[in-house]
Amino acid sequence: MSRVEAVADEFVDRIESIDWAAIGTTLDEHGFAALPALLSADECHQLAELYEDDSLFRSRIEMERFRFGVGEYKYFAAPLPPRIQTLRTELYRRLVPIANRWTERLGSSQRFPETLERFLKRCHDAGQTRPTPLLLTYETGGYNCLHQDIYGDVAFPLQVVFVLSRHDVDYRGGEFLLVEQRPRAQSRGYSVTIERGAGLVWATRERPVSGSRGTYRVVMRHGVSTITSGSRRSLGIIFHDAK
Repeated sequence: MSRVEAVADEFVDRIESIDWAAIGTTLDEHGFAALPALLSADECHQLAELYEDDSLFRSRIEMERFRFGVGEYKYFAAPLPPRIQTLRTELYRRLVPIANRWTERLGSSQRFPETLERFLKRCHDAGQTRPTPLLLTYETGGYNCLHQDIYGDVAFPLQVVFVLSRHDVDYRGGEFLLVEQRPRAQSRGYSVTIERGAGLVWATRERPVSGSRGTYRVVMRHGVSTITSGSRRSLGIIFHDAK
């Protein structure tokens, strides 16, 4: 077995060890759920260092230029680095039952295939062929405005982020922000601190909520609060590709 295969198998084992039933319950209740530390300190450092190798990426976005916030991010090119490919593939496999349950509750006939490979074929058939996993970096004063990561008609209902830097050591501030808008109600916000190597899974665009008159849609947006000092780097795993 090669070293790459061994690392991939170890990632699979870590992902399988998560209590996905509990993750699903928390997602149903809140629209987001914390993932335990899947990445070691060394792995976080190695992934963060990839940012300096431009050959791995298809594009670089300066947030301030587009009024997205202050900071920058880079989308990986195909093929993805093996660790990121494994994370994307295995996380999709665990999240797709939740995604299909949500679409059914929302009254949609759409169902997502069991494997990432088959889902990406759906994306590519719709003209969405560019990979979307990305590394994001913020320095002091940086932030990310509330937004949704939608890149075309095909979108997976859930996405994941892993923070690669140490809160209160490498940076301060920089909490992950989530805001939900319920029909005929004021917006509700959440602030989540994610420790190095740990992750968060949340609703990409909307989630189902049970009410007195049945199930209704709650729209969600996400962002990052202002970095008050230091530098923060994170890995975003988006499952649908972009046009």
